Amino acid sequence: MIKVEHSIFALPFALIGGLLAARGWPTGHQLLWIIVAMIGARSAAMSFNRLVDRRIDAANPRTAGRALPAGQLSVAYVAGFAVISSAVLVLAAARLNRLALLLSPLALVILFAYSYTKRFTFLSHLVLGFCLGIAPAAAWIAVRGTLDGEILLLTGAVTLWTAGFDVLYACQDIDFDRRTGLHSIPQRWGIARSLHVAILFHILMLGLLIWLAWISQLGWLSFLGLGVVGALLVYEHSLVKADDLSKLDAAFFTTNGWIGVLLLLFWSTDILWFLK
Repeated sequence: MIKVEHSIFALPFALIGGLLAARGWPTGHQLLWIIVAMIGARSAAMSFNRLVDRRIDAANPRTAGRALPAGQLSVAYVAGFAVISSAVLVLAAARLNRLALLLSPLALVILFAYSYTKRFTFLSHLVLGFCLGIAPAAAWIAVRGTLDGEILLLTGAVTLWTAGFDVLYACQDIDFDRRTGLHSIPQRWGIARSLHVAILFHILMLGLLIWLAWISQLGWLSFLGLGVVGALLVYEHSLVKADDLSKLDAAFFTTNGWIGVLLLLFWSTDILWFLK
């Protein structure tokens, strides 16, 4: 029900947020509980989404084989898993600091609210993006106990990056969404225009990352990493055509997974080298 490749999207950016906040490695205690919090948050969000969308998933041929609509898991089991995962997030936040604990219920509200947005707004992609975008801000809070404007640039970048690839992913459901009244950018504007919107989101993402690297006084490695990320984004968009979505999984899972991991590699090396 919850795949490792789903979790790899947000975790690298959370770790970057923690590294930037600490200007180096967070303490072992902080790093442990940041990762536990991420696991709890991701598991709670995914299981809640599967619960809320189980009837929609059952009606969509692409998702009918998921665990809940296929009868592999029960509603009670998934609901219990969501509750336990939420408790794990709150526990981890409590082990970090007071502000993290106070904001953990708000984080859960944001994560759970996304599941309903596609029922009434085509901007649901940006809401999903924000769900991942709060990860680096949360890690910053975990390390510093405050929320500062600098890290919001990374929140914005992750929000736009996620929204961009989610627009691409939603292209495969355009006919189903139109039949069932669900909202998305492809459903509203068609595939060709949606591809342009995704490109715009990713250009803005790179702009925010460049801004963040500049004001954080990172070194040349961070900018080299951004060059690699830019090249991967170009490759990602080259795989998806308005009349050919056959390579969408490669664009969505493989390429975006590498983007997060490689940016973490370049930026963590840069932070530990230049900001130590």
